[in-house]
Amino acid sequence: MEQDIWKVLYEKAREVQKPRIISPFIEAGGVSSAILTKSGNIYVGVCIDSASTLGMCAERNAIANMITHGESKIDKVVAIVEDGRVGSPCGACREYMMQLDKDSSEIEILIDYETRKTVRLKDLIPDWWGTYRFDK
Repeated sequence: MEQDIWKVLYEKAREVQKPRIISPFIEAGGVSSAILTKSGNIYVGVCIDSASTLGMCAERNAIANMITHGESKIDKVVAIVEDGRVGSPCGACREYMMQLDKDSSEIEILIDYETRKTVRLKDLIPDWWGTYRFDK
């Protein structure tokens, strides 16, 4: 029987999703994310919200974890909001993912956990401005 990778990613993200106050200026963990790399590794991250907009989204935190471990090619992404629903990455996260790799437009993003409905990153950021740079 084939493993339900979306369930695995969802559960990994939920494990780290623990909303908490870090200081009077910073809260973390309200949103969590898990990414599956092309080589089959999973990295997680949580949002870090600050009073000065210097925070980081959960997806970018997971990507930073991935890059720290020497990888840069994403296969799948899931982001989970506080009530347990999955959500689509924000514009900044979409842009960040597009800039990672020439094939990033094919990243699969879970948008409905119950039905396992997904979209490709290219569907969320069509006609991306930077494609030509990968052609150089």
